[in-house]
Amino acid sequence: MCRCLSIHWWALWAFVCLTTTAFSQPPRGPLVVSPQVNADKTVTFRYLSPAAQEVKLSGQFLKAPIEMTKDAQGIWSVTVGPVKPDIYPYSFQVNGVTVMDPANVAFFPNERFKASLVDVPGDTPLIHALRDVPHGSINYEYYPSLEGTTGSLVVYTPPGYDQNTAKKYPVFYLISGTTDTEETFFKVGKTNLILDNLIAEGKTKPMIIVMPYGNIAARIAEQKGGTKPADPTVRDGADAVKRANDFTTDLVNNVIPYVEKTYRTIANRESRAIGGFSRGGGQTLRTAFNHMDKFAWVCSYSSYLSPAEMDKSFPHITSNPANTNKQLKLFWVSVGSDDFLYQGTVEFMDYLKAKKVNYKSLITDGGHTWMNVKKYVAETAPLLFQ
Repeated sequence: MCRCLSIHWWALWAFVCLTTTAFSQPPRGPLVVSPQVNADKTVTFRYLSPAAQEVKLSGQFLKAPIEMTKDAQGIWSVTVGPVKPDIYPYSFQVNGVTVMDPANVAFFPNERFKASLVDVPGDTPLIHALRDVPHGSINYEYYPSLEGTTGSLVVYTPPGYDQNTAKKYPVFYLISGTTDTEETFFKVGKTNLILDNLIAEGKTKPMIIVMPYGNIAARIAEQKGGTKPADPTVRDGADAVKRANDFTTDLVNNVIPYVEKTYRTIANRESRAIGGFSRGGGQTLRTAFNHMDKFAWVCSYSSYLSPAEMDKSFPHITSNPANTNKQLKLFWVSVGSDDFLYQGTVEFMDYLKAKKVNYKSLITDGGHTWMNVKKYVAETAPLLFQ
C-alpha cells in the first residue's frame, strides 16, 4: 500500500514539474531578429506567423504600408531603405490587424496604439543617441491629484544631482500630446539623453524635467471605475478648454508643489519653464497665459491657440504686449511644414506678430511626429534659464 502511494506521488510530482516547465518556457520556433539595422542604413523587419495570409509593414519612414513575404519557416520579412537616421514608430498589419513587433522590446507608450520603435543611428551620433557622457536619472513619481486620484510623473534629474546635495535646479515641465502618456517624452522623445548630451557639450544648463500625464479625465475615469471619455472633437471647444483648465489646476495646485517639496528646485517663475507637444502644447499655452506669475519660459511644439480664443480668454497677453514681452524670457512656437496643425500654427504666429507679442519660431520639414519633437527639444533646451 505504501509502495503504491509512493509511486502515485512520484507520478504526480513528475506531472507537475513537466506541466510547470511547459508553461514557463518561451514560445518555440525559429529565432526572429527584428528590426535589423544594416550597415547601409537599410532595415530588415521580420514577423513570425505561419498561419497569416497577409502581413504588411507600416512605419513613419514609409509613405504607405508595404507587403512582406513569407519563407518556408513562416517568417515574413521585408527590407526597406536606406532610412534617414532617427527613431521611428512602426507596426505590422497581420490579416488587417495592427500589431507590435514581438521581437522588439522598444515600444511607443500611447493610450490608443502600441507601436514598436526602430532606432537608425547616424554615422555621427545624433543628439538623442546614447553617448559616453555623464548621465542623469529617470524617476517615477506618484502624487495626490484631482478628485482624490493618484497622478503619475516621470522626472529627469541631471548628472550630478545626487552627488551635489546642496545645489538647486530650475525645472522644465514638459507635456506630451493627445493619447500619449507621461513616458512618451522619455521613451520616444529621448529627452533624458538629449539633455545629457547638451549638458556634456556645455550647451544647456542642468535642469530638472518633469513629464506629467496630460489626460486628467481618463485617469479620473480609470481610478473611479468610469468609462474613459473620447477625445474632444473641437480643439478649442468647451470640452477641450475644460479639460485643459483641469490640467492647469492639477499642474499648478498639485504637481508643482509636489515637485518643489520632493526635489531641490529653484522655486520662482524665472526658474520654471513649460512646454508641450500637440495637445500638450495647447495645455502649455493655456496654463502659461493663465499663470504668468508661474512661468517665464514657454515652448509650444506643433500647437496653437486660435485668435478667437486668444481674444476671449487671454486679452491680457495682447492688450499690453510690452509687459508680456518683459515677462516672457522665451516664447517659442514651432511646427513642421507637413504638420496637419501647420496652418493654424502659422495663423497663431501671424496673430502674435500683429499684436506685437515677441516670439521665436522654427518651421521644419516633416509632419506631426516625434522626430520633429526631438528637434524642438534640442533647439529650445539651450535657450532656457539663460
